[in-house]
Amino acid sequence: MKDSFTVHDLPLSERPRERLLKLGSEALSAQEILALILGRGIKGESVIEISQKLLSRFGNLKGVANASVEELTQTRGIGPAKAAQIKAALELSKRLEAAAQVPGGCGCRGEEPVERQEEGAFFGTLPRYQKQVNKLQASFHRQPGHQYCSSP
Repeated sequence: MKDSFTVHDLPLSERPRERLLKLGSEALSAQEILALILGRGIKGESVIEISQKLLSRFGNLKGVANASVEELTQTRGIGPAKAAQIKAALELSKRLEAAAQVPGGCGCRGEEPVERQEEGAFFGTLPRYQKQVNKLQASFHRQPGHQYCSSP
């Protein structure tokens, strides 16, 4: 008999990923969204339990967003990689929120599309991902009236 449960122990209709696919992201709780960002738990603790611990420790999602990487890693099951995933996802949210406040803004802080970045830039060193990154940038950064957010 198992000592702890995993997401796979939940009925399909109650699993975060399946709920998102069926009902949309709006239907998920903060705990379920964090669980999806984290991906998996650790031995003895499911990703759902780790997500709940984060929310309990920091009070709410805003508290998690304001926590430092060092503070996040003090939670069992959150190492530097998972803390970075959380911080990156929440930074995207902040940028989207900021973009909503600026007419025509996209929240990218004027970054150039990947193909325009100088040689040696992070994604420039990974040519196999170039096409996917460009598609993502185009879908997120295109605004009516201009090709990319950094264009006039």
